[in-house]
Amino acid sequence: MKKSLLLLIGLICLNSNAQVKKEIFESFKLQERRDVSYYFPEDYSDDKLYPLIVVLDADYLFDLVVANVKFQSRLDRMPEAIVVGIHQAENDLRWEDCDYDEASGLPTEKGKMFYEFLGTELIPYMATTYKIAPFKMFVGYDITANFGNFYLFKDNSFFNSFVSISPVLATEMENRVPERLSALDQTIFYNLIVEKAPSDDRQRILQMNHSINSIKKESLHYFFDEYEEADHESIAAYGISKAFDNVFKIYRPITPEEYKTEIVTSEEPVFDYLENRYNTIEDLFGFEKQVELNDIMAIYAACLKKQDYDSLKPLADLCKKEFPETMMGFYFEAEHYEFIGEPKKAFKAFEKAFQMEEIDFLTKDLALDKIDALKADFGY
Repeated sequence: MKKSLLLLIGLICLNSNAQVKKEIFESFKLQERRDVSYYFPEDYSDDKLYPLIVVLDADYLFDLVVANVKFQSRLDRMPEAIVVGIHQAENDLRWEDCDYDEASGLPTEKGKMFYEFLGTELIPYMATTYKIAPFKMFVGYDITANFGNFYLFKDNSFFNSFVSISPVLATEMENRVPERLSALDQTIFYNLIVEKAPSDDRQRILQMNHSINSIKKESLHYFFDEYEEADHESIAAYGISKAFDNVFKIYRPITPEEYKTEIVTSEEPVFDYLENRYNTIEDLFGFEKQVELNDIMAIYAACLKKQDYDSLKPLADLCKKEFPETMMGFYFEAEHYEFIGEPKKAFKAFEKAFQMEEIDFLTKDLALDKIDALKADFGY
């Protein structure tokens, strides 16, 4: 009986290969049937893991979120993701679901049930039915944005990332959110998005922003975006794409600005930057991302610019693993030996590179020029 209550029923549209579908979820906790929409990547596969994005106010926000997921994932600016949206516009359910007690600032009885619906029914259903990555994002707007903050009160939050759009703050939330963000021992991305126009909550939001900004911990990634031209209705369209940029920055290929301001200026070994970047991606999203050719070339250029020739060796080993048919691994290995004064090893590595496939700027002619130069210099 309980199992049947967790099944999705009443399929409204689309076949099994559909990207978007809307269904009715029978909730045991709420004792209600709730309209829920889902987005799945076109090439969804059980061989991959997908971040889960939970969207309240789906009547307003679901299409905006899905459009950003499609756009950014196709450009490799974020991983492909699954989006689930809970519809709350009918009969103003959003205020019932997310209401709070004025005195305590905590959810009402209906709010507690809705909290349990998300945390013990909908999210577990998604996690057991689909290939869900550890990374989960919450998206809400005004009263539903405030509701996301209640998940910070657990020792371990269901969500790694929060997109809070023009929140209507519950009692004492301007103090409680910074306290919880400071106390949580997990990586959290928190986006606070507001319009500049006056509102009842503006001063409390600015106070909360000031308090969160004062928190100094590597595991907290906080972003405050204020839009002068937006109003309370348009703010969601302004803020969602910027929030995705903030959260998924580490997933994107290394940019020229990042190269100049973060890699070249760092005092750490150049290869460590690349290694830490991809380890963070794996830790955060729960899967390995294939190393971008763009990122390898950025690290290679930084090795030469900073004369960090020791980093060329682990970079070469990585290239042999990620691009095994190409000359890149042996070419970088050869340059490593050349720069540290081991010409015999450099000569052999350049010869091996010459036999491999060309890639990017690395050509057989370039390898041959290196071989000829070593022959001239050392008589090999």
